[in-house]
Amino acid sequence: MIDQINERVGRAVMWLVLIAVVISTGNALARKLFHTSSNALLEVQWYLFAAMFMLAAGYTFLRNEHVRIDLVFAKLSPRRQCMVDIFGILVFLLPMTCLILWLSWPIVMDSLYSGEMSQNPGGLIRWPVKMLLPAGLALLVLQAVSELIKRIAFLTGHGPNPLERKGSVGGTEELVESIKAQGGKHD
Repeated sequence: MIDQINERVGRAVMWLVLIAVVISTGNALARKLFHTSSNALLEVQWYLFAAMFMLAAGYTFLRNEHVRIDLVFAKLSPRRQCMVDIFGILVFLLPMTCLILWLSWPIVMDSLYSGEMSQNPGGLIRWPVKMLLPAGLALLVLQAVSELIKRIAFLTGHGPNPLERKGSVGGTEELVESIKAQGGKHD
């Protein structure tokens, strides 16, 4: 269930890239052609970037596309790779995400209760973008638990190697295929 949640969120977040590009292009054209700009549009771009980064963290972990030091890791056996991942999840990932979540919660709640607004003229409300932090961290913590279970299952002989590539295409190729599939439905 956790994998399905992060899969759906990740696929939805891919569309935010396109939206951010369209808004950024429109804002740049307005600035160059009409000598006007909008702080709200600039802030929307920042909000979309924050949403892409925060909400896709769990999806990235699910797809095993996160950054790791492959120089050493790749030379290890699959069992040792899973052991390293279990250690990393338990000692680094879960404690750090939980700590950041715990420390950021009061800041996010203060922003929500106060109705915090941007100090820029024409700027946006701030609490929605601040809510992305706990939402993204929660998705990442859930995915870490899922990945921990998969690695333990592999080590105990109750599941496949979660680190094996399943022959899937990358995120960009997947987005292109999705757009083509949507376009084919309208023909």
